[in-house]
Amino acid sequence: MQVSKEEILHIANLANLTLEENEVQQYLENLQEILDFANIVNNANVDNLDITIGANEAKNVFRKDEVEVFKDNKALFMNAPSEEQNMFKIPKVIN
Repeated sequence: MQVSKEEILHIANLANLTLEENEVQQYLENLQEILDFANIVNNANVDNLDITIGANEAKNVFRKDEVEVFKDNKALFMNAPSEEQNMFKIPKVIN
């Protein structure tokens, strides 16, 4: 598939872009390279290949979620701008 200058200008218009003449040529070349590569990928021979869901069989390993009581509230609230009823007090953000 060949990309035309008019198609590049139409895409730029849809994206609300203003392109200079040298930029149009550069975008035209870049988009054509992308489409040529996509064509190579689309035409790749995939016969006799096994179905692959992932690159390897590794699984995510998560630690168990356990609730712990924080013991040093005084040190924690040293970083707070202010504190009220053992909670951070922050300025109102919604009117």
